[in-house]
Amino acid sequence: MLPPIPVLADYGISPTNGFLPEVLPLARLPDPYYNKWEAVAANLQALILSKRLRGVVDRLPMLSTIGLEHDAEWRRAYSLLSFMAHGYIWSGDSPSDRLPPAIAVPLLKISQHLEVPPVATYAAVCLWNFKPLFMDEDIDNLENLASLNTFTGSIDESWFYLVSVAMEARGAPTIALMLTAIAAARENDAATVTRCLGSFAERVDDLTTLLQRMHESCDPTIFYNRIRPFLAGSKNMADAGLPHGVIYEDGTGTETYRQYSGGSNAQSSLIQFFDVVLGIEHRPTGEKRGRTDGSEREGHAPAPRHNFIMEMRRYMPGPHARFLGDVQAVANIRDFVESNRTNRPLCIAYDACLSMLRSLRDKHIAIVTRYIVVPSREVRARSRSRSPEVARRKVNLATASRQPQGIAYDARGSALAKQESDKRNNLKGTGGTALISFLKQARDETGEPAVEDWTRRFMSRQIRTEGQGDFFAGKEEGAGLVKEEVEVAGLAGTWTIDDDVGGICNY
Repeated sequence: MLPPIPVLADYGISPTNGFLPEVLPLARLPDPYYNKWEAVAANLQALILSKRLRGVVDRLPMLSTIGLEHDAEWRRAYSLLSFMAHGYIWSGDSPSDRLPPAIAVPLLKISQHLEVPPVATYAAVCLWNFKPLFMDEDIDNLENLASLNTFTGSIDESWFYLVSVAMEARGAPTIALMLTAIAAARENDAATVTRCLGSFAERVDDLTTLLQRMHESCDPTIFYNRIRPFLAGSKNMADAGLPHGVIYEDGTGTETYRQYSGGSNAQSSLIQFFDVVLGIEHRPTGEKRGRTDGSEREGHAPAPRHNFIMEMRRYMPGPHARFLGDVQAVANIRDFVESNRTNRPLCIAYDACLSMLRSLRDKHIAIVTRYIVVPSREVRARSRSRSPEVARRKVNLATASRQPQGIAYDARGSALAKQESDKRNNLKGTGGTALISFLKQARDETGEPAVEDWTRRFMSRQIRTEGQGDFFAGKEEGAGLVKEEVEVAGLAGTWTIDDDVGGICNY
């Protein structure tokens, strides 16, 4: 027998809000016992600015979690402590590799209860960190949202989180919609599957429109230099000042260093749901597409083999991650379309879904360029005119990019330059993957299941940007040009900058 189709309520997933909570996040813990946590969070920006946060946290009493009752209270406490923890680690001139017991002990307990790591995940800063301005208006409207907690108190930081919140809300109806499509495919109901796929493609197109609004209220320079450093985790952060990770002091005296990835859009269950339900396979980075044998295609989507994607599921709330695994076991849309190739409306609807999802990833790459690649080069250019003492005064993600870690080589290239470039292109990310190659490959893999020949040709095209060469250097490719490889510590790992890719969130 086929496994049952997952029921959203069994995983705490809302049919209207999706992976956002059905009960809106609390703006404050109701028990006065936790007023000290709330007081620190309410003054977080001032404490960071005055460099007094660490002293205040060091004097905090260690509060028990016994007063937390409903899920909304546990989530509020998790978000509070996550912001306090990252503020404590990254608010000084150099990062702290120890979290005091007042934060570490309750954060570890709360994280265990919620089945999330004790770090500022996507859930902590986005899913459980918003409020509507007007209760009678929708939460997929960016003009009706506000963030509960921020590190900087800036509009830019709030907007950065809220774009993701609005996208989660706007994409929420697609979850039940595509489960309906799976059920219809089991009944060989092509008309219903076609209708569901058409609605899904339209909704993904809406998400792309929302994502493009990022630039409206989030300045790239402010994001890169002021906001992004606080979102860093403790994994692969040697260049940013955490070579071993962070010790969570629990009073046992036997603590060891822990390493966690920081907040990342790859931790969005919604985006991974899209891949799962459409049968998009993400291979290990660098692995070419090969033939799939029959054993891999038994009426469900291929199991994801990419370490990075599976690693990011560990940073999702436990029920959400289990939901993705259970949907994986029943996903049948791709096979249903493959077996009904003569049904042109069905095939076109499926290909439209792939095209819209690929377009969403194209827009993400464009945002990465604007918010990470360009600012990092500007920072490096400015740092060359400063004394080493000034450039190294503060240590975090932004200053890590100022060090001249890249290599410049002439148009002819040299063996040494190529060797160094190859090393950087193979830098490992949070899941043991080369992040730049992964970002390109994930986008390209989105279009691979396309059914129609014209769709495959369209989505496999290579977009060529005109005018990138030096006009005065002549027409020969690379003539007189100097290429610079720039190595940047990302939010959750280290990656190498290319001309048009990078990773705000390593995905």
